Amino acid sequence: MNVLEPVASRRLWRWNTGVGLLHLAQAIVLLAIAGAATLPVTATYMLGPPGEGSYGGPTTLFDLRIDLAVAAFLLLAAVDHLAVAVRPLRPWYEANVARGMNPARWWEYSISASLMVVLIAMLSGMTEAVALVALFGVNASMILFGLVMERVNAGRERVDWRPFIFGCIAGAVPWIAIGIQLIVSTTEGDGVPGFVVGIFFSLFVLFNTFAVNMWLQYRGRGRWSDPAFAERIYLILSLVAKSVLAWQVYGGALAGS
Repeated sequence: MNVLEPVASRRLWRWNTGVGLLHLAQAIVLLAIAGAATLPVTATYMLGPPGEGSYGGPTTLFDLRIDLAVAAFLLLAAVDHLAVAVRPLRPWYEANVARGMNPARWWEYSISASLMVVLIAMLSGMTEAVALVALFGVNASMILFGLVMERVNAGRERVDWRPFIFGCIAGAVPWIAIGIQLIVSTTEGDGVPGFVVGIFFSLFVLFNTFAVNMWLQYRGRGRWSDPAFAERIYLILSLVAKSVLAWQVYGGALAGS
C-alpha cells in the first residue's frame, strides 16, 4: 500500500489548506472590490446555401460577467484544495500522491484552467461561441491527458510519454488561436490593451511550467523524484497562475468598472 511519510502528509495538509484559503480569500476580495464588467458571446449564421458567402450576425447570445468568471476559477481551486485537506478525501488524496497521482487536480484544472483560457481568448477579442466552446474543449482535453499520463505510468518501470506528448500538442492549440487573434487585432484593427498582451505572455509561460514540472517528475530529476515534492510545486503553480490572471484582469478591466 502506498502511503506518505508523516512529515510529507502534514506538509501537504498545510499546503493544501493554505493555498485553498488564499484562493478563497482572493475570490471574496475580488467580488467585493471589482466592478461588474461583461464581454459578449456571439454567433454568426448562414443566410443562404453554403459557399454563397452570405452570413448574418454576429448576434449576441449572452454577456459573460468577467468578475464572476474570475471568481469562479479561484473558487474552483479553493474547493479542490480544501476538500482534499480533510476527511473523507484526505486519505484517498494522500494515497494517490504517494503513487505519483492526483485525479482531483486534473478534474479541477480541466474546468478552471479551461475557463481561464476562454477568458484570455475573450479579452483578446474572440467572441464567437463556437470558437470559445472549442477552446474550452481542447484545453480540457490537454488537462485530462495529464490524468492519463499519471494513470498509465502508475507502477511502471519505463515511462510511457505518449499522453504527455499528445497533451502538449492539444495544449498548444488554444495559444496558437489566441496568438492569431492578437495578430489580427493588431494588423487589422487598433490592437488590444497592453494588459491583455501581458496576460497572454505571462500565462503562456505559467501554463507551460506545469508541463515542465511533470517532465521533471517523470524524469526523476533531483527533488522531483519525490512525488510529494512535485505535488507541492503543482500547488504553487496553481496559486501563482490563477492569482496572476485574476489581478491582471482586475487591474485592466475591473478596477474602474
